[in-house]
Amino acid sequence: MGFDSLGLAAPVLQAVRETGYENPTPIQAKAIPLILLGHDVIGASQTGTGKTAAFALPSLSRIQPIGKPQILVLEPTRELAHQVAEQFEKYGKHTGCKVALLYGGVGYGAQMEQLEGADIVVATPGRLVDHFYRGTMRFGEIKILILDEVDRMLDMGFLPQVRKIVNLCPWDERQTLFFSATMPPAIQTFAQWCLVNPIEVEIARRAVASTVNHAFYPVSMDQRDALLLALLDQTDYHSVMIFTRTRKEADEVCALLKVSGHPKVTAMHSDINQADRMKALAGFKSGEYEVLVATDVAARGIDISGVSHVINYRVPENAEDYVHRIGRTGRAETEGDAFTILTADELEYAKSVEVFIDKAIPRRKLENFDYTYTALLDESHRPVRKKKPMGPKKRRR
Repeated sequence: MGFDSLGLAAPVLQAVRETGYENPTPIQAKAIPLILLGHDVIGASQTGTGKTAAFALPSLSRIQPIGKPQILVLEPTRELAHQVAEQFEKYGKHTGCKVALLYGGVGYGAQMEQLEGADIVVATPGRLVDHFYRGTMRFGEIKILILDEVDRMLDMGFLPQVRKIVNLCPWDERQTLFFSATMPPAIQTFAQWCLVNPIEVEIARRAVASTVNHAFYPVSMDQRDALLLALLDQTDYHSVMIFTRTRKEADEVCALLKVSGHPKVTAMHSDINQADRMKALAGFKSGEYEVLVATDVAARGIDISGVSHVINYRVPENAEDYVHRIGRTGRAETEGDAFTILTADELEYAKSVEVFIDKAIPRRKLENFDYTYTALLDESHRPVRKKKPMGPKKRRR
């Protein structure tokens, strides 16, 4: 099935062709026809499967430019909002529709100018409510409301603001599209309140891309940094994302790499100001930086193509975060590697990850690394399905 068989509007289809995409991903093939028919949709899909296009393409196909907000997209973070706004601009460039991007941490002036004549608004909840109180955002013409990464918005405490925004939008004939990686009870209740007879579209919610090669690298706790450096030195990577648990840890790892012969490294977390975060992301995408050290703020939904390796500096405490982190590599059916440094205090987290993804992750021992003893290296602690210890997979650029 090609994009031309889904019923998209001609200007939108033209933009899709210009991007070089020919066939929709599974989430796009399932969601686009339903959205074009006007159904409310609950969507869940693993990262890297084209979720943004799944709601952007049909939404753009359902409106005509009138110079007033008709599509409203809520995102939990500034980075996600920026990324989604770019996608709407790319796919809507032949429609005549204007996009406004609203998020906090910057002044209001430029955003107020963007809102003049905008048909599509992509926003974070707090800043959108601010614009409502300032009288610069009106909701009367909203036809399509898109709530993206709802579970993340719940985690960040935005649900009361989101509920207020939903109430501000027209209820009659409004189409609501609801995307959430998980559906805890609070979100299920919220979905029942704001959606009308929704159709669920789910693509491998807990699955990870089959093109990703996973490995745990056990090591003693005092050798974590040394093993990280050795992994990078022995790996032929094109670009690598290193995930840490905390902002302080991200800064420390970034500094460690810079003094250890990796000058093309940058950090990305919520303590870094917005302009520098966007600069870091743009530099990583362009190849100016080969290594991006990030907290989980960068794991959810950030569209970074061409990441050859993901390294977890620590095993994530939440197994679901593992899926979001490694979703940065192996995207769009390309091959990628996901390495996780494992120490004794993280063994239970590692087991939780394997249970969550329903997959045993092999443990590997890096060649030519001077290990100090840890019980994790003993054969008795290896998974039942044993594999010969081996170094990280080499890849040609």
